[in-house]
Amino acid sequence: MEKTEDLYKLILHHASQRISLTEEEQRYFCSLLTVRHLLPRQYLVQQGDICNHESYVCKGFLRSFYMDEKGNDHTLHFAFEDWWITDSTSFLMRVPATRNIVALEPSTLLQIDKASLDQLYLDIPVFERYWRIMDEKSGIAQNQRILNSISMSGAERYEALIQKYPNLEQRMPQKYIASYLGITPVFLSQIRKSLSRPDIK
Repeated sequence: MEKTEDLYKLILHHASQRISLTEEEQRYFCSLLTVRHLLPRQYLVQQGDICNHESYVCKGFLRSFYMDEKGNDHTLHFAFEDWWITDSTSFLMRVPATRNIVALEPSTLLQIDKASLDQLYLDIPVFERYWRIMDEKSGIAQNQRILNSISMSGAERYEALIQKYPNLEQRMPQKYIASYLGITPVFLSQIRKSLSRPDIK
């Protein structure tokens, strides 16, 4: 089991790359965080519930997905170590979550609830900049994903994804990668086979 102090070091390193904090501010920030452990296939958020936390991944891997009325599973996002994950609309607006977030590996998270985050903004305003930076980065990535879905073939999207996240295939099953790319698992298998054979590229 990880020591809480070691988990704090991880999130403070993440913050220090974006904003400057005094030791007192660091201690106050950490005092607002709670530790959450998840087992594989354990849900962090379930569709229809209120998402009560922003969650920073200290260890593990999580997947965000939408389940449609026909029971089809659509992968929306994923989160490695040193990433934050939440259902932003549910968290901020206090409305039912439109997605599920589930652990694919044993995972350790640091969480902050809405009331604590609002208080943090009041007490240490620089944290508004911290979250703004992350929101901007997330928005840019989402815009690029939308553009890729329009301008790239399935094979090109797959190659771009694996180039950006080389270890993804070791951590997320192929059916979820296919879902994230908006293609079928069969088509993804064909893409992977063709890419492994230079003679038919």
